Amino acid sequence: MPPVTPDLIWKAVGFGGQALFGSRFLVQWIATERRRQSVVPTAFWYLSLFGGLTLLSYAIYINDPVFITGQSFGVLVYVRNLWFVHRGKADEAR
Repeated sequence: MPPVTPDLIWKAVGFGGQALFGSRFLVQWIATERRRQSVVPTAFWYLSLFGGLTLLSYAIYINDPVFITGQSFGVLVYVRNLWFVHRGKADEAR
């Protein structure tokens, strides 16, 4: 077994982020199949956000400006979509 190094830990973080990010499509697919129409559940946006933040952390660690830029923009989009989701729920509650 290889020694646990910072690089190995960060690779695990990167793979974990990719797993979170990729799982959002499974969640969306299941929700769509259940409703028989295209659905984007709130969990999709949370998985996008947490997967994106994890991947952004990894991108910063490996110092990849292309990867950092892409994930940074995505995180802003996910936060904005969650803001709309929660604002819509607050409006419905009123």
